[in-house]
Amino acid sequence: MLQTESTAWVCSVPVATVWTAPEKVRPIDADGIAENPNINKWLQEMSRDDTQDLVDGNRIQTQLLYGEPVLIDEVVDGWAKIIALWQPCQKDERGYPGWVPMSQLQEVETLAELGYARVMHDKAQLWTEEFHPLTVVPFNTMLPIKGLGDFVRLQTPDGNALIMKDAVEIVATHNQSSQATGLDIAALGASFLDLPYLWAGMSSYGFDCSGFTYNLMKASGVIISRDAVDQAVEGTEIDQHDESSWHIGDLLFFAYEEGKGKLHHVGVYYGNGLMLHSPTPGKSVEIIELAGTKHEVELCAVRRFMEKEDHE
Repeated sequence: MLQTESTAWVCSVPVATVWTAPEKVRPIDADGIAENPNINKWLQEMSRDDTQDLVDGNRIQTQLLYGEPVLIDEVVDGWAKIIALWQPCQKDERGYPGWVPMSQLQEVETLAELGYARVMHDKAQLWTEEFHPLTVVPFNTMLPIKGLGDFVRLQTPDGNALIMKDAVEIVATHNQSSQATGLDIAALGASFLDLPYLWAGMSSYGFDCSGFTYNLMKASGVIISRDAVDQAVEGTEIDQHDESSWHIGDLLFFAYEEGKGKLHHVGVYYGNGLMLHSPTPGKSVEIIELAGTKHEVELCAVRRFMEKEDHE
């Protein structure tokens, strides 16, 4: 099942959940692992206990977006053991590992000569070349370009497709974007206020804390690691004890035992003692004051990925 140099395996559904192992799937997850998954239905039908069990049961690892490339290590009973190539982590030097239904993957021709179109909106409609609705793809979906015009012509797992030009940003590579600032990061993040938290979430259907920060940076042309524990040693170290040195858009990291224990959370500094973050199951993306919260005493690192706080 390993691809040749001229082809690549990619995610063939708007959002594919990457599981820790096939046996971690529960009956209530059927809509999430279907050949044509219904992510909204899956999320809506889970109770609070069900969503918490995704965490406690170590069921899911991360998610893939439509067209995102993977390596396939092996296929067992309809499940592919994959590496998510665009999601760095300590678990595997090649990318993020896990299991995905083979029905949610597709082999496509390798194509990158004209760059990529990155979806800038919360969701965007893809159209067939005959202008029939094809599928809806989430924020940060990146697809190879085949032609430019009033609509951008794209290579997709479902063949050639069109997307409105104003819905996408044209970039040369998957890790390149217009030069963003810390304020851009904060403003983009605030556009997701009230989006429900989802453990391992990597899409505009739901983010976890580090999926949120990963995607804000990805949208700004900076690929950071997928998990908070890895993100906390990347970028530029900023003095965590000197709040006056923090920039809007810096990432704030938190650990148990008043910052001395296991790292467990990340958020975005929003200025004026505020943090923007995707907090925990049962809650949604929010802006909070750090003072007087557990986060104030659990802060363990501040890292900078955008050197400029504002446009000059």
